[in-house]
Parts: sequence; structure tokens; C-alpha cells
Amino acid sequence: MTLDRRLHAFRADLADEALRGQVEAARFVTGVPAQVGVPVVPLRPRPDADCGIDTELLLGEAVRVFERADGWTWVQSCEDGYVGYLPMDALNEPEEATHIICVQRTFLYPGPELRHPPVSALSMGSRVRIVGATETRGTAYLVLPDGTALIRSHCRALAETPPEDYVDVAACFLETPYLWGGRSGFGIDCSALVQLSLMMVGQSAPRDSDMQAAIGTEITREELRRGDLVFWKGHVGIMEDAETLLHANGHTMTVARENLDAAIERIGWLYSRPTGFRRLAPFTRS
Repeated sequence: MTLDRRLHAFRADLADEALRGQVEAARFVTGVPAQVGVPVVPLRPRPDADCGIDTELLLGEAVRVFERADGWTWVQSCEDGYVGYLPMDALNEPEEATHIICVQRTFLYPGPELRHPPVSALSMGSRVRIVGATETRGTAYLVLPDGTALIRSHCRALAETPPEDYVDVAACFLETPYLWGGRSGFGIDCSALVQLSLMMVGQSAPRDSDMQAAIGTEITREELRRGDLVFWKGHVGIMEDAETLLHANGHTMTVARENLDAAIERIGWLYSRPTGFRRLAPFTRS
């Protein structure tokens, strides 16, 4: 069986110790834990800033580092197993997060004062460590170890029960710009919309649409309902109801709401008809 290079860390000169006996490599190493330390960073198939991106990682997400060389790190995401290259300065030592950003995007302020210029902006799904809480003129803030602050209502404690309906989460991204390989509230592609929305309700999903086409169970077009997935070759969308599709797409270059029949006709004219319809397995919280 040929291993998928997107999900398995192996090269001729170096490979993940967990793959010993499955692949040939000059050297095997065990990945060292690290954590994304910037708001969002592209994960690339090669250590080259000019090559296209495969996906993106968000602040606080964990990785395993297999190599550090020439300003780059070769890593595997602990969230979805994706393998690729990050700039070396994008990683920090691991730190236990306490909260996750639960709105499309939010500002990080130098302190608990919304009138001050923000330090940066964070996407939904970013993980942060909160050490305090305060209030300024009636606005509640959460404080990070370095004194920076976030709006309290834009964060959810990881210990809290997440929402149940991932379609509601996906709808939060309406009008977000389409970005090939994007996986954040600043720019997102079709399969990342599925993955990130599911992650926010406590469900895991593979990163790319061809991987997602194997999750859940196959259904017919006539059976479609809210939460089902529609697949084309290289594309996926989420059913908001039996007739309406939510998807990040290159036609509007946004996350858009579109009638399914209209989308099928529009896409089919240039590309193809849908390749499948899937229903996710019921999710039971422990």
C-alpha cells in the first residue's frame, strides 16, 4: 500500500519513527512537540515561500517537528495529521491552552482596552491560554500571560460544552474570502470550511475533500437534508437545508449560500456533476 505523503512524514533521507518498517529512509526520528505561535501560518509542501500552500495552521495548534533546517521546520499537525513545512519562527514551545476563539475572527489588544490599536487578529479555532479576566467600561475581557487581551464573548473555555450544530458554525463564515489552502476566518477553502466547522463542535474531519468523501455514509440526492455533504471532484459543500448549499467557492470567491440545483448546473457546465452525497454519523457527546 502506498502511503499518502500528505498524512505520513517520510522522505528518502528522513522519516517519522512510527513509519519504520513501512517506508525506506536513511534516518528515522521521533517528532518533537511544538505549537503554532503566530495567528495563522501556511503549511507548504516544500520549504519554499514561493510555492503554493496545502493548508494553514492556527495559533495554539500542536505539531510534531521532525526537522529544523535553513529557517524551516518539517512538521506534522496533531489536529489532522497533515505534513508539510512551516517557517521556523512560527513555532513556540508547547503551552496548555484554556480557551478557543469561537467567532469568525477577533482582535487581540495590547491590554483590556478596545480603543487601543490591536496587536493582531485571530481566527476562529485559535487556542489561547487565559490567566485572568477584567472589565473596562462594561466590556468584559480575558487576559493572556503577556498582558494582551481578548473580548470575553469571542472566546469559549475548552472545558465548556461546544455547540451542537456545525452548520450554524459554517454559516458564520458567509462572505469570508475564498483562499486556496486557506483554513481561517481570513480566507478559507471548501474542505477547510467543513473541517473547521466540525472541529468547533467537537468532531474531527480530514483536511481535503477527497479524504472527506469517505466519511459518514453514502446517501442519494433525494435524501439530502441539513448537515449532509455534497461532493464534486475537488470540491465539497454543506447542505443548510434540503435545497440550499453553503460552500467556499471560486465562482463568488467567498463562502456563499447557493441553491443546490443552480450550483449543480453551474458547476456541471464547466467541470462535472456531483460525485457523491454523504451523511455524517450521529455525534454523541461523552
